[in-house]
Amino acid sequence: MSEDARADQDAEPPEGAPLRRGWTTGTCAAGAAKAAFAALVTGTFPDPVEVELPGGTRPAFALALHEMAGESATAGIVKDAGDDPDVTHGALVMASVRRGAEGAGVTFRAGPGVGTVTRPGLPVPPGEPAINPVPRRMIAAGIAEVAQAAGVPADAEVEIAIADGARLALKTLNPRLGIVGGLSVLGTTGIVVPYSCAAWIHSIHRGIDVARAMGLHHVAGATGDASEKAVQKLHGLDEVALIDMGDFVGGMLKYIRAHPVAKVTVAGGVAKLTKLAQGRLDLHSKRGSADMADLARLAAAAGASGELSARIAQAHMVAEAFQIAAAAGFPLGDAVAASAWVTAARAVGRADVALEVVVFDRDGTLMGRTPFHPAVG
Repeated sequence: MSEDARADQDAEPPEGAPLRRGWTTGTCAAGAAKAAFAALVTGTFPDPVEVELPGGTRPAFALALHEMAGESATAGIVKDAGDDPDVTHGALVMASVRRGAEGAGVTFRAGPGVGTVTRPGLPVPPGEPAINPVPRRMIAAGIAEVAQAAGVPADAEVEIAIADGARLALKTLNPRLGIVGGLSVLGTTGIVVPYSCAAWIHSIHRGIDVARAMGLHHVAGATGDASEKAVQKLHGLDEVALIDMGDFVGGMLKYIRAHPVAKVTVAGGVAKLTKLAQGRLDLHSKRGSADMADLARLAAAAGASGELSARIAQAHMVAEAFQIAAAAGFPLGDAVAASAWVTAARAVGRADVALEVVVFDRDGTLMGRTPFHPAVG
């Protein structure tokens, strides 16, 4: 998944031909802004327009629209995310540019479909359009290139818009992060790497940043919607404290190791947290299923009888194993939570972070739990 808009983390890459890379919204915005500024100072839209990426390469992009309107010029580029399941694939990214006050440099505005930051902790401060630092630098560099060639000041007011961006933003974590009104203009390399999951990891990190900046002392990462709702109810947490970590528990915990929060809860379903209990920090199905024999050994170590352990080992799914344990009155969830805590604590490795693990079934019923302990595994 790309750096731009979080897609379904369970999506699988197609088999066969190598996957085609694409371009971030930041790259498209930079190209559109450069073309629009060029039209202002030369009277002509460059089509295709070249964009210099942070790595130095210079791809060229066809313009999907271009128009002059008085003292403003607008250009648009359709985003091609390659073979990535990015929700912004095919979106029209537009830049409307006006000449700026002398010496003002490049200033940015959020047009329709681009969000505005309302909470601290993100790469740009509250009140600013959600155009991240690297895309801003790319836009400014493109304008400076045109200005130098034309012998004019590189002063411009740039408004970035994304067609249907307000609706598409609802499929991302922007509303939870306090980015209102639309999408973010993102990208660090300018390139979309298919199925890289960078968007999800990015959202996890920004969620932690926002929680810290707002002074929250307790965050909870959940593997899915049911466990998120259950842990929010369990602790009475504010929505900002909820981190949608999905399968990327390692991505969350390693970031907390470098950016600590006083209390951290890891919440998830029985199958996902059984994988965590078995030492995995990436819980995606492509990494394999839970090991039922290992789950039986865990149950035996926690006091399950030989007969119960054997029945757990023969279960086809973790949920079935939990049903067998529940019928026997054995707290398998507590054993899973305790072992999962050890894996999670190793990833955090900080005595100043108190860590808890809670296990829920599909209905949000609490199946197992550890107390908060310093996360030193």
